[in-house]
Amino acid sequence: MKSREIVTRFQKASASQGDQQDCVEVAVTADGGRAVRDSKDRDGGTQFHASGAWGAFVGAVKAGVFDR
Repeated sequence: MKSREIVTRFQKASASQGDQQDCVEVAVTADGGRAVRDSKDRDGGTQFHASGAWGAFVGAVKAGVFDR
């Protein structure tokens, strides 16, 4: 991971609005990667993911790899 500088605001998924309590928030980093944190514990730490790793994760989610 080249940069941990967060260059956008953290955002929750639109599907996580309202009564949903189990959410993460995602922001973009300076090198195009993503920063991820727990929306209920914003001071609990942030994970940083390189652009390629984030793209692979999103692709797997869209492909249903994690569906039960």
